[in-house]
Amino acid sequence: MNINTELIATLTNEEQKNFVTRLHQRNKRHDTKNVALFNILATNPNAEHIDVLLYGKKAKGAYHALSKRLFDGLIDFIATKSFEGEQSEEMEIIKLLLTSRILFEQKAHKVALRVVKKAEVKAKQHELYGILNEIYYTRIQYTHLDRKVDLQELITQFKANKLLFQQEENLNLFYATIKNELAAKNKNITQTIAKTLAAFNISIENGLSYRSLYKIVAINNEAAHITRDFYTLLPFIEKVNREIEQKQKLSQKHLFYHIQILYYIANSHFRNKDFEQSKKYLERMKTEMQRQNNSYYQRFIPQYTLLLALNLNYAGKSEEALACLEEFDFDKYKQQIAYIMDLKLTTVVLLFQQNKCKEALQIFKESRHSDTWYAEKGGEIWVVKKNLTEILLYMEMENLDLVASRIHSFRKKYSKRLKENKEHRVLEFLSLATHYFYHKEKIDQNEFMLKVKKTLITLHEEKEDLFVLSFYAWLKSKIMKTDLYKTTLEVVVKKN
Repeated sequence: MNINTELIATLTNEEQKNFVTRLHQRNKRHDTKNVALFNILATNPNAEHIDVLLYGKKAKGAYHALSKRLFDGLIDFIATKSFEGEQSEEMEIIKLLLTSRILFEQKAHKVALRVVKKAEVKAKQHELYGILNEIYYTRIQYTHLDRKVDLQELITQFKANKLLFQQEENLNLFYATIKNELAAKNKNITQTIAKTLAAFNISIENGLSYRSLYKIVAINNEAAHITRDFYTLLPFIEKVNREIEQKQKLSQKHLFYHIQILYYIANSHFRNKDFEQSKKYLERMKTEMQRQNNSYYQRFIPQYTLLLALNLNYAGKSEEALACLEEFDFDKYKQQIAYIMDLKLTTVVLLFQQNKCKEALQIFKESRHSDTWYAEKGGEIWVVKKNLTEILLYMEMENLDLVASRIHSFRKKYSKRLKENKEHRVLEFLSLATHYFYHKEKIDQNEFMLKVKKTLITLHEEKEDLFVLSFYAWLKSKIMKTDLYKTTLEVVVKKN
């Protein structure tokens, strides 16, 4: 996928139409190929030999020049579009501030004071502490012209805002530090988050802006995914959410962040097996997706559908879950590759749980890309889950040759990296599954079941991650000779 395709993927259908209209309006010649190039990239992200498609022959030079012009146009369009939402407020406040300074310089003091005070009110409403810092700087500079204002009171406000501004800056340092720790595969990230917050003197109750609170939720969600410790992090995320709930008046100004926060919280409750609470947040998420003329609906519907289907499945509504996935328009959202991959892998798992192994394998057979391509688009963990699921499907179908070759290939490709990343349970699970597959007639059922539980379940089961429990449930169903889906629900919901 080239860079223009990635830019196009960020646009909604309506925005794509608007961009094409803009291209038509700006084209001075009728034979310009920019619209044709846009349509090719929008409808076929993986198209090859695009120069031949456009010009009827090889024309790399002309194609690259055209691509550059399309890139410039997309950047300009996206930048302009961004000012239509929450950022337009920032631009308006900055314009007011700059105008007031010009008016002060031109000795139009009365109107300058009115303009800078208007900027202050708006900046406070939107928690723009950095801009407020500049506004107070300007107001203090010209306080001698405003007899209605007490200088000491204004200085006190300036200092209070400066503390909030400093906390925002500290949050950026916190965010960068945690991202670096996650990249280094730090498995003690929960404690690191708490220590880093303290080190930078960050308190979520102390006036953090909406976007800053979003950053904290986002980084905690990422940490929970890597460590699979959603249980420990949930209370902190709920605490942050209580602060966010007090800023409801700002939610529509930060609609993108608001929707994503609702998703993170819904996902945290899902991974902690509280499906009712997760569903409530999903319902709120969908309501917000429909606001502002559905401006973010297309952007969020794949991840919403993914979490909805998973909630339905683990709440015992497997048929509704599968219907939800089968009705999803994959072609319409094919540019959101990572979520499409998750949706298809989830479909495979749900079919697997219903003993529809042939249908599940057919989805894998329709995959036309290499593991390297999938790792680039969805991450190596996704590829590991995909290959592991494929091995289990072949085990279910008693395909001895494919089981043997896939296990050998999996160990060769991923053993070293999984050990380096301290993902020992993946390899332990595969060893247990392999041992059972080849020795199921000889093993002692109860003895082997105890070994499986001791190896795979490392936390109290109420704290254990839902997906870890799902793999455990597969082995339990095989050993105890019970229905997979029923066993999965018992393990996940009843925790036995």
